[in-house]
Amino acid sequence: MATYTKLDQIDLPAVSERYGLQDSQLEPLKGGAANSSFHLSGSSGDFTLTILDNHDIVSAQSLATHTQAVHRLGVPTTEVVPALDGSLITTFDGRPVMLKKWIQGEVRQPLPIPLLPEAGRILAQLHALSPESEGLGDLPVGTRRLSAEHLDMMPRFADREFAAWLAARLERVRSAEADSERSRKVTHGDLFADNVIVRDGGALSVLDWETVSLDDPLLDLGMAAVGLAQEDDVLVPERLSALVAGYQECAPLSEADAVALPLEIEHAACIIAFHRYYRHNVRFPDPSKSAYHLKMIKFVESVGAAAPCGEC
Repeated sequence: MATYTKLDQIDLPAVSERYGLQDSQLEPLKGGAANSSFHLSGSSGDFTLTILDNHDIVSAQSLATHTQAVHRLGVPTTEVVPALDGSLITTFDGRPVMLKKWIQGEVRQPLPIPLLPEAGRILAQLHALSPESEGLGDLPVGTRRLSAEHLDMMPRFADREFAAWLAARLERVRSAEADSERSRKVTHGDLFADNVIVRDGGALSVLDWETVSLDDPLLDLGMAAVGLAQEDDVLVPERLSALVAGYQECAPLSEADAVALPLEIEHAACIIAFHRYYRHNVRFPDPSKSAYHLKMIKFVESVGAAAPCGEC
C-alpha cells in the first residue's frame, strides 16, 4: 500500500524552483486511492501537484505521457505542466511528482442525469482515438481485466459462496466473449463519478488515466455504467439510457453490441467485486468494509431488470 505524502513533507520552495512558479501556496486535496494530491496556487496560477506515491519513475512517466497525449488529442482532461527542463515527471525525495493545470469545478456524486450523455460522448471520443497516436503507442492491453494471478486467488477466498458466484459469472462472460470479434480501442477503465469534474460552466473533464489501456470498448462502456448509472447499488435504467444515448451520438452500437452490453456491465461489476473483496479482506483487512463487495452482487442482479440497450 502506498505511503502517502503529507503536506509538511513537501519542499515547496524546491518545487516552485523546479517549475518556475512564484509565491506558491499548497493545500491538500481530498480523495485519491493511490497518490497524494495538492492544490498549488499563487501568482503563477493554479495547479494540481500530485505525488505519485504508488509509482516508480517508469510507470509515472508512462502515466504523464498518456495523460498529456489524450489531452492533446482533444479529450477534455487536465494538461500536464512540464518542469523548466521540459520533463513531464520530476522527483523529490525519490518520489515521482507530476504538476497539472488546475480544473475549476467539482465532483458531483452521483453525476446528474442531464450530464450523463456528455460523459457517454467523451467515452466514445476516447474510443475513436488511434492507438498509434503520439504518446499512446506503448499502451498496455487489458489493464482493467482480472489477470491469471487474480483468478488463481479466488479458490482461496474465505468467502466460498462469493468465490463460487464470481467464478460462475466470469465463466459466463468468458464463454460469451469467445464468440465476439470486437477490436481493441483506447479505453479509460475507471470512468466513475469521482474521476469526473463538472466545470463551472457545466462541461465535463475526465481525470485519472492510471488504468488507460487497449481493450474492448464495450467493457469500458460497461465499467462506465457501473460507475455512473447506478444509485443505491442498483443499475438505474434512466441513467443507463442517458449514458448510452450520449455514447451512441458519436459511436452507434451495432445490434450485436447492444445485446452484449448488459453482459459487459456484469463483467465490469465482477471486476469491481473482486478488487473490493481482495483489498478489504485479503490485502488490507478492514472489518468495516469486509462486506463491501456484496454490493456488486446486488448490482449484477439489477442489470437484467434494466431496459435492453437496444431500447436505450
